Amino acid sequence: MPARSPLARYPFTALAPVVARLRTTHPYAVDAAVALLVLFAVSLQWLFPDEGDDPLSWQGWLLGAATALPLVWRRAAPFATACAVSVATPAQAMHHAPPPDLMYGGFVVLYTLAALGRPWQRRLMLAGWLVGVAVTIRHNEDAEPFEYAFQLLSIVCAYALGVLARTQRAYTAELEDRARRLERERAADTARATAQERARIARDMHDILAHAVSLMVVQAEAGPVVVRSDPARAEAAFDAIAGTGRDAMSQLRRILGVLKEAQPGTGPRLPQPGVDGLRGLVRQVAESTGLRVELRVTGEPRPLPPDTGVAAYRITQEALTNTVKHAYASSATVGLDWGDEEVTLTVTDDGRGPSPAPGGGGHGLIGIRERAAACGGDAVTGGGPDGGFRVAVRLPVAAGRRAALG
Repeated sequence: MPARSPLARYPFTALAPVVARLRTTHPYAVDAAVALLVLFAVSLQWLFPDEGDDPLSWQGWLLGAATALPLVWRRAAPFATACAVSVATPAQAMHHAPPPDLMYGGFVVLYTLAALGRPWQRRLMLAGWLVGVAVTIRHNEDAEPFEYAFQLLSIVCAYALGVLARTQRAYTAELEDRARRLERERAADTARATAQERARIARDMHDILAHAVSLMVVQAEAGPVVVRSDPARAEAAFDAIAGTGRDAMSQLRRILGVLKEAQPGTGPRLPQPGVDGLRGLVRQVAESTGLRVELRVTGEPRPLPPDTGVAAYRITQEALTNTVKHAYASSATVGLDWGDEEVTLTVTDDGRGPSPAPGGGGHGLIGIRERAAACGGDAVTGGGPDGGFRVAVRLPVAAGRRAALG
């Protein structure tokens, strides 16, 4: 059996463009057209007088027009319009010259009031029309029993259509409001994610540049001292400066690569360094500065989430940079203690210890705390147990542990 088209399954879909066009039209223009249509309907008995034996009078036509013309203001003043039509309709029926075939204006005002009116107005008008129609039909001596059911059912149907319209309008307004809220929340999430990403990139660039420049400064200061007495050592110092600069440029390109879309032919970007790169970092600092740096690992290593691994590397890098720049230390120890739920990273030196600084430390120490907090951990900085300076950071490993088990 061939599938039916959506238009065949939902025949009213074809009316959607017409309905949308009417909603954007000026309300008075639409209401004036409705009033003219009702006026035409109530005037049919004058347009075709030979088709019925009912008496005609100009007073009857005026009463019929009174049930149609107020509809021009049906949305501007729905209750006043309903009252005017409610008075004119039984007056026309009682005048009986001619009697109304159908209460066209009454159907329109009942629909309008059910859709736009206040609760007490809707209930009052519905009850009044039901009672009024029953009394009016009973006053007509030629009324048939089925006319009661037909007229009362017509009133109820017109009112029910108005209720459905009001419900649909409220539902649509709720959907639109929800869509606006979701759009605002999405914009806020995007702005928040952008700010976090910018802060992360700023921290990475600070750590890379501060580390590289510190090592280059140490080598540059040592080069002129040994250039005459030990040319080989001076050459090694300059080589170390060049190597440090190349490594910094490579890491900067890797970070800045996330700020632009990948271009065809550029190749894949290298991953950010993680815990596995700590041994190379320690070796680079030791070879470039002469500082004795030792890496101690305890516990069972396991995979870390990418952001946690990068944070551990950058925190170690920043802590060693501070040691080289400010501590005047001769040795430093990097400790990595793997626990069941967290890994503890410590960087301790034998330098001159912490110096008072306003605001709780410089940008480097603030960046260390922010990196730890972003991964769900925490950081403590200050004097070491045996002097010097100590950075202790706790980072969760539960997510990486689950990934490894999976």
